[in-house]
Amino acid sequence: MGCDTGQDNEKPVHRAWIDEFLLDARQVTNAEYGRFLRDTAPLSLPPFWSDPAFNHPEQPVVGVSWYEAIRYCEWLSASTVGITTGRVTTGRNFRLPTEAEWERAARGGRAGALFPWGDADPQSLPGYADRCAGHWKTGPEPVGRAEPNAYGLYNMCDNVHEWCSDWYAPGYYAASPECNPRGPQIGERRASRGGSWRHHIKMSRCAARSSIPPEFKYADYGFRVACDVQF
Repeated sequence: MGCDTGQDNEKPVHRAWIDEFLLDARQVTNAEYGRFLRDTAPLSLPPFWSDPAFNHPEQPVVGVSWYEAIRYCEWLSASTVGITTGRVTTGRNFRLPTEAEWERAARGGRAGALFPWGDADPQSLPGYADRCAGHWKTGPEPVGRAEPNAYGLYNMCDNVHEWCSDWYAPGYYAASPECNPRGPQIGERRASRGGSWRHHIKMSRCAARSSIPPEFKYADYGFRVACDVQF
């Protein structure tokens, strides 16, 4: 976890052991978030909900605060009647991924690689220019359109920043526990990962870290859900 050639907050590079978990293959879409809104009748809609640049059903929902992402996970957990796994039928406890889980998933098994596909610059990838011209000038692209990483996960390092569950601290890696790191106990900003459609370089490195206050609602912030593996 981390990167020796990245920002100071990505150092030191260290090994992190995490329990098995599941992660949504795609960022939460407007269509999915719309079901949550209809079911919970919130006092207000996300600030970009009616903007044509952001309201395609298959675009990732944006303008959602960390608190609202948490509420979505709680709603999804409560609304899941049950998922049959082998001989056991059980509900899922959905949540946001930790930074460690997110980075593990983004790497797709490529330990030490800068990006999910390796170390090549994003601009060298086939279709990068077309994606920029076709979608990323004005907003995110519909989820799941580009190639997935080796774990079958889409848009792990592009499209929108994704909220993580952790509080953020730039020097956390120096004191991070080896097993299941979950970030500091307290803080003022929540951690986020992944690239953004409105950045000059649209794809982030797997180890790149970002953060904003949890109440902020930005046009390039979304999320995806995780859950523990149940046996």
